[in-house]
Amino acid sequence: MLVIITGPSGVGKTTIIEWMLKADPNLKYSVSLTTRQPRPGEVDGIDYRFVSSEEFHEKIEKGEFAEWSEVYGEYYGRLEKDLNDLMHRCDALVGIDVQGAMKLRDKYSEGVFIFLLPKSKAVLAERLRKRRTEDEVSMKTRLDAAFKEMSQADNFDYAVVNDKISETVKKIQSILIAERYKERRAKS
Repeated sequence: MLVIITGPSGVGKTTIIEWMLKADPNLKYSVSLTTRQPRPGEVDGIDYRFVSSEEFHEKIEKGEFAEWSEVYGEYYGRLEKDLNDLMHRCDALVGIDVQGAMKLRDKYSEGVFIFLLPKSKAVLAERLRKRRTEDEVSMKTRLDAAFKEMSQADNFDYAVVNDKISETVKKIQSILIAERYKERRAKS
């Protein structure tokens, strides 16, 4: 099963994914490639595979990506071979921006697409400011994009408000339990 968790920047995708991986041994994370520099604490091969712009573009030209996007001037993408290999071994968990999730939906329509929402726009703005990774101009651009992305939630299978981490994880676990039973029923 392919599980996609998406939502606007700052909604808590990374935190929820970390908790989900600890809570559900059936899930394994699908690591994507990026051309951006690592943030403090990020580890190559675990959080992302950090590659040069040249290497990324070579893979685009060879058609190796299941999806790729340019976001805020950097490139992000997931290799089709890596994703398919992971899905054959376990349930693959993908954390991805909204643009990338829409591309995966076109290619993997059988996936479970979960959109995370913040409790409010003000909460989202505060989360982004606490990161301290953006100047004010970048912050405004990121917030405008995030608010626009929030209007896309209806295009996904599930919308979950990420208010309290433990509760959000429980809700997503419930979704996955139901989807696993649905999948088993379809195979019988």
